Amino acid sequence: MKKTTVLLLLATAGGSSAVHAQTSVGIKVGANLATAAGTNVSEVGNIVTPHGGLTFNVPITQDATFSVHPELLYSQKGYKLKYINNSYLTTRLHYVDVPVLARMDADGLIFEAGPQVGFLAAASTEQPLGLGEKTKVTGTDGLKRLDVGYVAGVGFQTGLGPNFGLRYNGGLTKPSLGRNSVFQLYVGYQFPGR
Repeated sequence: MKKTTVLLLLATAGGSSAVHAQTSVGIKVGANLATAAGTNVSEVGNIVTPHGGLTFNVPITQDATFSVHPELLYSQKGYKLKYINNSYLTTRLHYVDVPVLARMDADGLIFEAGPQVGFLAAASTEQPLGLGEKTKVTGTDGLKRLDVGYVAGVGFQTGLGPNFGLRYNGGLTKPSLGRNSVFQLYVGYQFPGR
C-alpha cells in the first residue's frame, strides 16, 4: 500500500513538473475600442484607448492544446457622451484587469474565454467649454470600483514568440453610465518557460 502511494505521489509530482516546465510568461500591448452599453444608454460613442500588461500561460495537457491563461493588465475604458453643439463629454476609466481564461490552441489558432475582474484605479471626464478649451474632472467618487465581466476572443500564435488577437471584453456590472463594452486588438510576445 505504501509503495503504491509513493509511486502515485511521484507520478503526480513528475506530471506537475512537466506541465510547470512549459509554463511561460509574456507581454502584450494593444488598443481598445471602448463604450458604455445598456438599455438606458443613448447618444454614447466609442473612444480609442490603450491596454497592456503581463500574460501567463499554464498548460493543462502535455501537448499544450488546453491551458489556463491568466493576465495582469492595465486597461483604459470609457465612452463619449453627446453634449451641446455636437461636442462630447469624454469619460476615461482606468482599470487593473485580471482575466483568467480557458485557452485552446488549434494548430496556432487560439480560442479563449473566461471571467474577468477589474479594479477601477482612476477616472476622469473632459468637458468642452467652447473655443477649443476643455475642463477636466478627476476622481472615482460615485463610481463602482469593482467591475466583474467576461472575455472571449480568437488569436494566432505558433509556439512561443509573437502572437496577436482580437477580444471582446464585456462588463456585467455598471460602474458609471452603463456597462463597459470593449473590443481589444493586441500584439504580444510569449517567452520560453522554465
